[in-house]
Amino acid sequence: MSGMRLLIIEDDAEAATYLVKAFREQGHIADHATDGVDGYARAEAGDYDVLIVDRMLPKLDGLSLISSLRAQNVETPALILSALGQVDDRVKGLRAGGDDYLPKPYAFSELLARVEVLSRRRNAGAAEQTVYRIADLELDRLSHKLTRAGKEIPLQPREFRLLEYLMRNAGKVVTRTMLLEHVWDYHFDPQTNVIDVHISRLRSKIDKGQDTPLLHTIRGAGYMIRDGAR
Repeated sequence: MSGMRLLIIEDDAEAATYLVKAFREQGHIADHATDGVDGYARAEAGDYDVLIVDRMLPKLDGLSLISSLRAQNVETPALILSALGQVDDRVKGLRAGGDDYLPKPYAFSELLARVEVLSRRRNAGAAEQTVYRIADLELDRLSHKLTRAGKEIPLQPREFRLLEYLMRNAGKVVTRTMLLEHVWDYHFDPQTNVIDVHISRLRSKIDKGQDTPLLHTIRGAGYMIRDGAR
């Protein structure tokens, strides 16, 4: 299946490194959170197809994390990993809001298959949005065409992906870390200027000569694309 966006919430560094590498080798994007608090924040703010949650986590345990997400109406499918594999343990995990429960040790092939099922189930019957519009800016994901006020604007592939992510999160602050993970698919040094360079190029293409700028820098936080008329 096409690439999934996964969040692995796991405090065991060795296990997490293995999973991130294995999923990326399968063509998927895998982010990693090391504790329950960080995992909750990423899951609540991010755009993931499936969460892979270790049950025993520092700061906030896996079941509490999932319960809190469900209380906030975050319905991203969650698969729980745990050394506790008895029936009662699995029942507790499912009742907490988990969608699947896989006891440790496990085979990666089975984990991959279960994650794929959860991702398909989530997307079943839901038409994927193919066109994003902000004011007079329109991005078509299928034709890879961008127009503003009806005039086509050529973009490089990375610029297109960057703008797509910003438009998918229109009205929300997108941090540098989020861009590095979702647009570049791996971790740069956060101090790198690669984002600044691409944002500058993108801004010159979509905002230069326009009365209303759409791409904004939020000082100390990140970037946001929004309808400036609001």
